[in-house]
Amino acid sequence: MSSTKQKIHRIIFGVGTPAGRAFDIVLLILIMASITILMLESVEGIYSKWANLFFQLDWIITGLFTIEYMLRIWTSDEKKSYVFSFYGLIDLFSILPTYLSIFIMGSQTLAVIRVLRLLRVFRVLKLVQFMGEASKLSAALKTSSRKIFVFLFFVIIVSVFIGTLMFVIEGRVNGFTSIPRSIYWAIVTLTTVGYGDIAPQTTLGQLLAMVLMIMGYGVIAVPTGLVTAGIIQEQNKPTNKLKCLQCGSKDHKKNANFCDQCGTQLAG
Repeated sequence: MSSTKQKIHRIIFGVGTPAGRAFDIVLLILIMASITILMLESVEGIYSKWANLFFQLDWIITGLFTIEYMLRIWTSDEKKSYVFSFYGLIDLFSILPTYLSIFIMGSQTLAVIRVLRLLRVFRVLKLVQFMGEASKLSAALKTSSRKIFVFLFFVIIVSVFIGTLMFVIEGRVNGFTSIPRSIYWAIVTLTTVGYGDIAPQTTLGQLLAMVLMIMGYGVIAVPTGLVTAGIIQEQNKPTNKLKCLQCGSKDHKKNANFCDQCGTQLAG
């Protein structure tokens, strides 16, 4: 790697130098400015007055993000590792909406995904260990995803059955005008949301609603238990604890040769 490439890599991926820290702070300011512009654009009175300025600033910031993204790829030791990493995908998706807006009106609103880039604040403030905990939570969700899917499928079946039954019991006269609307009521009740726009009037319907309300507590408890079990399982898994010399991350996949966060080759 050339000396110039190494210097740029150290600035972009590292926080151990004043230049690297300054780069990340400026990057965070640009991200917050971009999100602020996006929010202000949704206010009709402000947008009608400052539309041209917002347009220009959005393209300037997107251009800077694009240059940064290309530099990250160019200076990365393992380009594929960075491009398909969490941060790499977020960096890519954060610049695409502005370019898509040339062909699809309104797609620039999707630039709100840039808010996820604020997760870099953990690295700037040397709180990478929190990102390690986040990756464990993500892995736990992935581990228990099949069990959660089966449970949610069961919930859907229950909602359809009870919603249809409620349509038969209450009927159109009590607000249950169709089976889909009755299923909507069942889901709202089962999830303990309770908008109150539809309510059973008959004794039998109210008894059925009580049963569904009690079942609603299980909707919250079961997935929570499944994810908790997944977290415990992930905590017991051995991981590669080699420290990345560039970003300081210690949380990598077992037997990993490159950093999961920045793609730098791990020493040792």
